[in-house]
Amino acid sequence: MKCYDCDLDGRGATTGIGICSRCNLVVCADHGHVTPTVLHRPGGLGKATRDRPGRRVVCRTCHAAEVSA
Repeated sequence: MKCYDCDLDGRGATTGIGICSRCNLVVCADHGHVTPTVLHRPGGLGKATRDRPGRRVVCRTCHAAEVSA
């Protein structure tokens, strides 16, 4: 699959590294941001989050929207 933002920029066929977890577009290493995320364990009593964070990929547009005020 090819990066959506590279195609818009006219860079040609850049191979994607992942799919944005927000908008589901394919992103390359230049246009994607890998961010940590807290993983939750469903149900039960006690601690509901995992000790180690997971990771997710978001595109530049979605990342900018998430960190905006």
